[in-house]
Amino acid sequence: MAKPNYSFEKRQREIAKKKKKEEKEKEKAARKAAGLPPEAEDAASDDDADDAEPQPGTPGQPPTAA
Repeated sequence: MAKPNYSFEKRQREIAKKKKKEEKEKEKAARKAAGLPPEAEDAASDDDADDAEPQPGTPGQPPTAA
């Protein structure tokens, strides 16, 4: 059985990441040139954190009367 070439696999992953990043930057530049607003990537994850109710006894929050 052939031995796996981990260096080759790692290099391929790095090349794929670099290509994806370049495509993303190119798309971002095209959107900016067209005058469109930037796409919101992390909007959903940020909104979820804001909607959560604070736990009682959390520092910086006044205690709630139960």
